[in-house]
Amino acid sequence: MIKIIANDLMQDYSYFLSEPTGENFHPEFKPELTPKEMLHLGVFGGKYMTDCRAEFPADWFVNAKLSPDKKDISLNYFKVDASQPLSEWKKKGWIYDEDPRGWFQWYCRYFLGRRIPDEDLRQIKRWKAFRRHAGAVRSNCSELDMSCRKKQRQALLHWAYDSRNI
Repeated sequence: MIKIIANDLMQDYSYFLSEPTGENFHPEFKPELTPKEMLHLGVFGGKYMTDCRAEFPADWFVNAKLSPDKKDISLNYFKVDASQPLSEWKKKGWIYDEDPRGWFQWYCRYFLGRRIPDEDLRQIKRWKAFRRHAGAVRSNCSELDMSCRKKQRQALLHWAYDSRNI
C-alpha cells in the first residue's frame, strides 16, 4: 500500500491507496470524467485544489484552469457559477471530516485508489442522485444545445458527468 500525505490549508491528513489509480471502482460508480479532465475543462471557478497540488499527480494540473487567489467563474467550462459555498455544504451535512473540500476531493482520492467503504457508498449514492440533472437537460434542451441550462450543465461537470454529450 502507498501512503499519501495531505498537508494543505484545510488539513494535515494521511491515507493509504489500496487500489490502482483509476481502477476497481464500485460497479454502480461510472464517472464520465476523470479529475484531470474536470480540472482541464474548468470547474469550481478554478479555485478548487490550488493549495493541495502536491497530493495529486502533477499531470492533473498541466493546462488545468486554476485561480489560486479567488474563484473566477470565467474559468468554468460554461462560464456560469454552479456552486454553493462550502458553508452551505457543511450546514447540509455533505462534508466528510477526512474530505473537508467535499465530493470532488473524495472523488480525487477515490480515483487515486483510496477506499473507505461506508463513505464511498455515501458519496456514490450522492453522485447517482445528481444524475437527475442530466435528465432535466435532456428533457428541456435540444440535443447538444450548449446554451440551454448552462448552470445545470456546469453542475453536472462538477459531478463528473459530461454534459457536453447531452
